Formats: sequence, structure tokens, C-alpha cells
Amino acid sequence: MNMLKHTLTALLALAASSAWAADTADQQLIKQGEYLSRAGDCIACHTAQGGKPFAGGLGIDSPLGMIYSTNITPDKETGIGEYTLEDFDQAVRHGVAKDGHSLYPAMPYTAYAKVSPDDVKALYAYFMHGVEPVNQANKDTDIVWPLSMRWPLGIWRWMFSPDPVEAAAAPASASTEAGQAEVLRGKYLVEGLGHCSTCHTPRGVALQEKALTDADGSEFLSGGVVEGWLAKNLRGDATDGLGSWSKEDIVAFLKGGMNKHSATFGGMSQVVADSTQHLNDADLNAIAAYLKTLSPLNKDATQALAYDETASVAFRSGKANSEGALDFLNNCAACHRTTGKGYEQTFPQLALSSTVNSEDPTSLIHIVLKGAQLPGTTAAPTQYGMPAFDWRLTDKEVASVLTFVRSNWGNKAPAVTADQVAKVREEVGAKPQPVR
Repeated sequence: MNMLKHTLTALLALAASSAWAADTADQQLIKQGEYLSRAGDCIACHTAQGGKPFAGGLGIDSPLGMIYSTNITPDKETGIGEYTLEDFDQAVRHGVAKDGHSLYPAMPYTAYAKVSPDDVKALYAYFMHGVEPVNQANKDTDIVWPLSMRWPLGIWRWMFSPDPVEAAAAPASASTEAGQAEVLRGKYLVEGLGHCSTCHTPRGVALQEKALTDADGSEFLSGGVVEGWLAKNLRGDATDGLGSWSKEDIVAFLKGGMNKHSATFGGMSQVVADSTQHLNDADLNAIAAYLKTLSPLNKDATQALAYDETASVAFRSGKANSEGALDFLNNCAACHRTTGKGYEQTFPQLALSSTVNSEDPTSLIHIVLKGAQLPGTTAAPTQYGMPAFDWRLTDKEVASVLTFVRSNWGNKAPAVTADQVAKVREEVGAKPQPVR
């Protein structure tokens, strides 16, 4: 009898231990999925302003019309609660919904195709068991017929979407150098879950990204215009890319939204707030290491610009009397200083800035007209902001001050025209220019 009792006790203990181990494994998988959802910034697109997390309803403006993100909470009626792992994988990596219709590439499945099946499994565990279900019906698109027909998207997927990877990349061997393993991890995050090319790569006539990897060509991550902002060149160009940024500069930017070169603005502010600030240091360093391997788009753009103090001297001596210089003095100098160097970690420098020196001035015009605010992050909780000047400056004045900024302190970028300002003013819904 005692022997039977001891045996039953041992079996119960073993069962309890196994259940605990399974529960622990499940919790670890959910936790991993939560981290990966941060890396993928899923919350940014699948949460409407003021809405519940992942319940969808956010309007995404596309050239075809407004597309609304879907409910990806585990609600069985309106969300993905009835999705199997295979259904989830088909949507995330293949661009096909549970009912078989093709998804618009506003969902970056062309990048998620590079996500490993194991990571998809972790994401599925998180969205099924770590997210609160929300009963919220999905919205139809505002795309008019015949552009609203879904069947052409199947052709689009066949033409432009890569086949999903079948397994995770082979782990680094003992002989693999640490630096090489770090770069490979960064490549995986940038090209896959991070889907950086969705914004930072120019698109072709069919709205496809012109390159999905660096192997596809140097247009990969060379910059693209999204929602009235220029998502900057992330390649090694010294003038308008990351050529003059160190690996540490990139990590600081992704972690806190600012470094000695620049401050985040536009959609990138939300990326930092919702995604990159939550990544661990190893992954941030891996992303930076990979980005630093990208060659310049312009092979002649490896020489860094040099600071020129001519404008600073002119301001000090009272000889800076051009229209652009006076507009800068009256509107910008208090924060960005007459030296163009700003205040480190507070107000970004304009001198030698890769944003200032970008060929396309869209972001600069947008910032001047509508203003911008830094995200509050754990690393940099203070939210510095720039006011909007749409009500104060005419199109001609905005063009004048930006042309001044882009041609002084060593900056060498094309002039900005009043017509360019007028176009951006209309596109971003800025206030009408003042009447002089």
C-alpha cells in the first residue's frame, strides 16, 4: 500500500512538474512574441488614435484610397480568434487572409516573408494569448470600384512578393566572428520584422518597392516619400545618408529619438516610441551594424561636408541681410543658433545635417509648416517640440529661409521654391499662407 501511495505521489508530482514546465514554456513563447511584435511595430498600424490596442481601424492613406487596418485581437467574431497558426502565417508572410482574399501591401508581407516560422509561432502565441480581445468590426476601404477589386492583388503578390523563408537562418557557428553574427542579426531585423524598406525605399509604377534587400540594388533603403515626409536615405552616403553617423549614433537615435546629428520627426517618431526604444541593446547594435554595411547610393558621396563659418561671422557682424538670413534670424535662430549648430540633445543642428542636405526638401518644408515634437522615451523622456509656422510664413518666405539653411554652414543642397512649399502645404493640410 505504501509503495502504491509513493508511486501515485511521484506520478502526481511529475504531472504537476510537466504542467508547470509547459506553462512556463508557453509564457516564454508569449513573452517572445510580445517582443517580436515590438520589433515589427504591429501596434502602430493596427491601433486607431484613441482606440484599443490592435483593434484596427487606423486609416492608411494610399494612392488608391484610404485603407483601414484590421482587428488583430483574438476576438472570435471581429478579430483573428478563429485563425489557426497556418491561417496567421498565410496572412503575415503570404499576404492572404483566412477567407482567401489577398491583402493590400499596406500590410508589409513582402518584408515579413523573411520572418522565420519560429518567430511567426511566437507572434501567434502572443496575439492569441497575450492580447485582450476586442469586439470591433473592421472597416471597408474607401477605394472606389474598379480599383477596389481584390483579384489584381493576387497578380501583384505573384510579381513582387518573395517566397517566405522555410526556416530560420542557420545559427552562427563557433568559427563565425561576433561582428559577422551581429550584422546577420541586424539584416534579419531590418529586412524582416522591422520592414524598414516599406518607408525608406522608393517605389515603382506598380507601387512596389524597387528593392527588398541590398542584393537587389542600391535603391534599397535609399529614401522614399511617405505621407508628406521624406523617409531618409539609410545608406552610406556622407551627405544625406548615414555615412557620417557612427554605430553609436544610430543606436542613440533608435533608443531615444535623437543624437548629435538629428532628431526624429514624422512617422519615425512613432516608430521610436512604439518599437525601437523597446528593443534590447544587442538588437539595436545589430541593426546599426547592418546599416553601416550599406554602400552609398551615390558612389561619389563618401566625402563628408565641412563646416563653414561664413554665415556665423556675417550674423555676428550684422552683415547677414539677405531675405533668407533675416527670416532665419527672426524665426529660427533662438533654437538653432546663428552658428546652425543648435543645442546638442535639445534642438538639432542644421549645419551638415543629412536631413537638411537631402535632395528632396519635403520633410524640411513639412516641419516648418506643421512643426514637430520628439517622442517621450525612457532614454530621453523630455518631449522637445518645434512650433508650426504655416500661419506665420508665406510660401515664398518658407522657401527663402530653407534655401538659406540648405546653402550655409557647409550645407550644399538645392534651393527650395515657393511652388514646392505650396504643394506640400496643400498635401499636409497646413493652414493657408498669411496675406502680406
